[in-house]
Amino acid sequence: MRALTLVADRKLELREVPEPSAPGAGEVQVRVKAVALNHLDLWGFRGMAFAKRQMPLVVGVEAAGEIAAVGANVTNFRAGDPVVTYGAKTCGTCKACREGRDNLCENVAGIMGFHIDGFARDLLNIEARLVIPVPKNVSMRDAACAPIGFATVEHMLFDNAKLQPGETILVQAGGSGIGTVAIKMAKALGCTVITTVGDDAKAKKAKDLGADHVINYKKERFETITRKLTNKKGVDVVFEHVGGEGFNGSLLVLKRGGRLVTCGSTAGPTITFNLMQLFQQQYKIFGSFGASIRNIRDSLAKMAGGLLPVIDLEVPVAEFERGLARIESRQVFGKIIVHF
Repeated sequence: MRALTLVADRKLELREVPEPSAPGAGEVQVRVKAVALNHLDLWGFRGMAFAKRQMPLVVGVEAAGEIAAVGANVTNFRAGDPVVTYGAKTCGTCKACREGRDNLCENVAGIMGFHIDGFARDLLNIEARLVIPVPKNVSMRDAACAPIGFATVEHMLFDNAKLQPGETILVQAGGSGIGTVAIKMAKALGCTVITTVGDDAKAKKAKDLGADHVINYKKERFETITRKLTNKKGVDVVFEHVGGEGFNGSLLVLKRGGRLVTCGSTAGPTITFNLMQLFQQQYKIFGSFGASIRNIRDSLAKMAGGLLPVIDLEVPVAEFERGLARIESRQVFGKIIVHF
């Protein structure tokens, strides 16, 4: 079978490798159909893994496919069922796992496609507890965006920021994979959405998605415009995943008692901010990483209800690097799908 492997930093090879054995007890075998690209794929490709990993490493951190075979004691899946899989190898037994907080597993073995072998291969065996069924009316292309692209936003907005109908939210980098999802989820809830983008073409696309106000941060200071739009009161929530120099601006546009939720630092991981501003304004800052299996189920339900991901580009597995290059260029608007 085929497996796309990282053999050195910035060097991928599509290899022929042996097929896995039959799934063991409690396992299923998944035939991968589509992989969705994320910044984690780009960071891993660059060599920015934050833990030891062994190469060659099968890449791909997010995917959808169908059941090829089931092992003993698996009764909730059968061959041909469309599925997605959880993207981290959790223990399933620690307190966090037992409580359904999978992304806080105390004994996680790593993120698939980043620390350990991932999904960019024809077949893989995985524990059935980490597999989620896909509703019949959701395509493989769209479902591939659920485990990270959709579920990360679901966890950020609703588990952490507790976004409520009628609130005002600033979505940073609204053209990104998770930014586009955040716009659509917030609008579906009845929120007023302000978003930032890096060029006028993306501004039009963000407006077409439903954003109420779009700011080209390369032409205007988003802090100034956002304060004006809210009559200097500020927004209820900031959806942050950029970091760097813009982080303090994100704090500045929060109303008193506002909530900032962040899951990334694509513009830089180190900041300095004023602690007095933090406690005097009573800001609430939430770090958010990954999602739970429940978040993935909820994301798939929203897709089944018609809230679909924005797809920027679809490529065959042989053009995986083309997709990564598009993310790296910051020209992407939505998600990039790699088909198997």
